[in-house]
Amino acid sequence: MTGPTYLQFHLAFLLPALMLMIATAFVSRARLRAIGRWHLGAGRTYWVGVAIITVVALVYTTPWDNYLIATGVWSYGEGSTLATLGYAPVEEYAFILVQPWLTALWLTHLSLPRGWTTPSRPLGSRVVAAALAVALGVVGWRLLGTAATFYLGAILAWAAPVLALQWAVGAPQLWARRRLVALGTLVPTTYLCVADRIAIEYGIWILSERYTTGVTVAGLPVEEATFFLVTNLFVVQGLVLYRWVLDWRGVGHGTDRSTPTRATDVDST
Repeated sequence: MTGPTYLQFHLAFLLPALMLMIATAFVSRARLRAIGRWHLGAGRTYWVGVAIITVVALVYTTPWDNYLIATGVWSYGEGSTLATLGYAPVEEYAFILVQPWLTALWLTHLSLPRGWTTPSRPLGSRVVAAALAVALGVVGWRLLGTAATFYLGAILAWAAPVLALQWAVGAPQLWARRRLVALGTLVPTTYLCVADRIAIEYGIWILSERYTTGVTVAGLPVEEATFFLVTNLFVVQGLVLYRWVLDWRGVGHGTDRSTPTRATDVDST
């Protein structure tokens, strides 16, 4: 292969993004402290949560990823990968491990409202949100029955259980911080979509025409955009809910000792 490799993709897109997020995080934290705002990464417990989510992501994604590669949903350009473990190249596992950290680092740049709201109908909102996730899963399973929608269906069916769990546990808390969740999700999603579009253009990985709809957004298959959207949503919602659970249990905020653990005030992001 004369084009770039999967490893070079990591070096060109993921590594610089990680370094930029780490370098700018210090500036963002200082700015947020100066204006009296708190950020999600204030304290060591945040990084414990990131590590937990990373392990869960690897365990949950690996069988699904390997199955789709074995099925032929996508493949890799000749000579673009170093080695494989199962059906997936080692660079694919690296991607799974790096993405949560990239999104988590971006999330530390955003301010977090202090305290948590007390929803008026917590059970009802959780049930409705979980039902929506189940509906997505049903749609996904139906799409699996047609070759052209197989990849899209696989994404929705795979994502539905995680979304159902997160929304059933903390839909009111996530909705109260919807601006934080949206911004925390959409920025890394956009960046990874652009990187993915370039990787496809250079043939680092190749999506099957048989198992995809052929619908694209600026040249990017809609399936790939959907994948990055749901996976970043997993990470952001998981970290917000992790913070909520720690606050509910009265766990300290590390160095940010001024942050209340059970306040009810709501601020905008």
